[in-house]
Amino acid sequence: MEQYLTTSYLVSKLVTNQYSTSFSLSSRFFAKSIRADIYAVYGMVRIADEIVDSYQGTDAAEVLNSFKQSVLHEMRKPDSFSPNPIIQAFALTARRYDIDEQFVVAFFHSMEADLTKKSFTEKEYVDYIYGSAEVIGLMCLKVFCKGDTEQYNALAPAARALGSAFQKVNFLRDIAADHRERGRYYFPIGSFESFDDSLKRTIEKDISKDFTTAKIALPRLPIEARKALRMAYAYYFELFTVLQKASANDLKQQRFRVPTPRKLLLLTKESLRAQ
Repeated sequence: MEQYLTTSYLVSKLVTNQYSTSFSLSSRFFAKSIRADIYAVYGMVRIADEIVDSYQGTDAAEVLNSFKQSVLHEMRKPDSFSPNPIIQAFALTARRYDIDEQFVVAFFHSMEADLTKKSFTEKEYVDYIYGSAEVIGLMCLKVFCKGDTEQYNALAPAARALGSAFQKVNFLRDIAADHRERGRYYFPIGSFESFDDSLKRTIEKDISKDFTTAKIALPRLPIEARKALRMAYAYYFELFTVLQKASANDLKQQRFRVPTPRKLLLLTKESLRAQ
């Protein structure tokens, strides 16, 4: 059994490394004591996202629901065994750090929305951001705080803000692809057709507030996670800066990114900073 558990966490690490270059690089700076558990969280949410955005089969809703029910079932069992190594690793991490089942329910609710929804009201947008991004920050924070409830409660608003900022930056970066490939527009103001520089500035102000809230808490993060989160923050803030310099019409035509040399320079600078 020990060999299978080790393999399960290695599979989660492989999924992380395959799907996100920037997160893969920064995640290496989590302390070894928590790194595998962060891979476990990321691996689970990545597979769910893959079902709704890449698979796109006619039975996608059924596949997603089956995955959700398996995750929840294994989380509830004191000694679970799942033949799916991604679920096995996540369930073990969830029980170890008392990750709230409602976080997982909210996450899958947002994933289910991606199967059908093409536009969002303000409330739907807020709920979607919470389930798709903020709860992931909270799940990771559970790992970072290792049962310290006071520390968790103090840092929870910043964890939510950081997840929210990252997700909204993704929406802005991918606005063209979301429309072209899925007919989807996430922002609750305007539409893809009416998206202009004025709407873009309004969205950017909202994102800036999230970044500000998150940044204030970075020095107070547990030492095991601080450097990795600073690196992730630096990368996403740089991406946000790139997007701010582009016009609304530019974003509707192409996908912008942080050039690889600049990305590596940012991550290197953060890795060399004192804790």
